[in-house]
Amino acid sequence: MVRGPLMVDVGGLTLTAEDREVLAHPDVGSVILFSRNVDTPEQIRALTSAMREVRPELWIAVDQEGGRVQRFREGFTRLPAMRQFGHQYDTDPAAALAAAQACGELMAREVKSVGVDFSFAPVLDLDVGVSGVIGDRAFHTEPSAATALVRAFMNGMKAAGMMTIGKHFPGHGSVAADSHFALPVDDRSWAEIDTYDLQPFRALALELDGIMPAHVVYPQVDPLPAGFSSFWLKTILREQLGFQGIIFSDDLCMEGAAGVGSMRERRDLALAAGCDVVLICNNREAVLSVLD
Repeated sequence: MVRGPLMVDVGGLTLTAEDREVLAHPDVGSVILFSRNVDTPEQIRALTSAMREVRPELWIAVDQEGGRVQRFREGFTRLPAMRQFGHQYDTDPAAALAAAQACGELMAREVKSVGVDFSFAPVLDLDVGVSGVIGDRAFHTEPSAATALVRAFMNGMKAAGMMTIGKHFPGHGSVAADSHFALPVDDRSWAEIDTYDLQPFRALALELDGIMPAHVVYPQVDPLPAGFSSFWLKTILREQLGFQGIIFSDDLCMEGAAGVGSMRERRDLALAAGCDVVLICNNREAVLSVLD
């Protein structure tokens, strides 16, 4: 089934008439839930059911990584930050891998139980103590350890029947700026990125169902942020890494995307660069501006 390329959001705990109109638009193929859309598991089920009454084929997503980033809280297991598995891995790798897999399966089963298709997880970024927005969302500092833990978490998600979406390609962990509020610039060379941040993506590219690129510029490699760069998305991710899954942009309303142009220009450039689905969130006016 062909879905529209836009992933949008809604304003509250129930659907408004405008929400229904937006979700019915053929360019909209998926929706993401935020904390403002969430109260109890029963309410989430009612909301997702209402969405599918409008469009049965809609993908419904959420950010339920664990730690700081989990939108579902009331009635759901409070998941640890992924870095905790990394610390455990340093002393007991087998136990850490088992725990990461169990956590991935638990998260996925709970999310799917309320009618949500997938969480944007896991994080493949590496924690080098630089990025506050990544930090303990990352599994580990070392690529090999992070890869092993991410694969275990993914195996848990897959056991529950959930898609796995790796982020933020090719790596957000080595820049201090938060792309929600600024455009981070990573001045390292291709060789440095390739031999470090890119390693988990390279190792897992054929196992992931989806990948989300970072709103980060790597000027030694390409002048455009990764999510708008055909070099990163087509030449590296598709051709070199062999990734065949779905490329989801990060939110085009983030400050890290603002320099590219108007919302229509951002959408068009992201799709032309290789994104299959583009997210436009927390700005209904921006969504309406791209719906013909």
